Amino acid sequence: MTRLAVVLTEGFADWEVGQLAASARTHFGFDVVTASPGGAEVRSMGGMRVAPDAVAENLHGDAFDALVICGGTIWETEKTPDLSPVINDFIARGKLTAAICGGTLALARAGALDQVAHTSNAPDFLASAEGYHGQAHYREGPQAVRSGMIVTAPGSAPITFTAEIYRALGFGSEELDTYVQIFGAEHQPKAA
Repeated sequence: MTRLAVVLTEGFADWEVGQLAASARTHFGFDVVTASPGGAEVRSMGGMRVAPDAVAENLHGDAFDALVICGGTIWETEKTPDLSPVINDFIARGKLTAAICGGTLALARAGALDQVAHTSNAPDFLASAEGYHGQAHYREGPQAVRSGMIVTAPGSAPITFTAEIYRALGFGSEELDTYVQIFGAEHQPKAA
């Protein structure tokens, strides 16, 4: 069974991993394990409370197929958790490592974006991350970017973020392409 570790922090952005978690469980039958710093209950931007299944700092790549880091308000504060050891463990084991919105700051701080194509909310957003040296590999655009087993996305791209995670895990299909078209249709120009 495919296992996803989804890291949620206090003030996580509800919409960024909602489609992924729901479709992973119900459509694909994945085991979706939520984790938070210290294993503490967290509340989303929208006020939803989540009692996580695991402690984020204790996640190990040998137990999961992917690490997914959700964005939120904490990533730009002094309370940002250091997930570098966890991120580096997943990458060293060749496991999918994905982050959206503010979660990309965790990848940048861990050095995970220094040599791979990636995106985020904006180039200057990542430039603020201590230790980030990947500016030359930044890709501007509204969709998620996948480079090998690293997936990144701006907070406005939860659908392509979900799709690129599935593709990286070997679940790409015509059905997935249709899913992206359907959920992204509202962003297409209207015919005159």
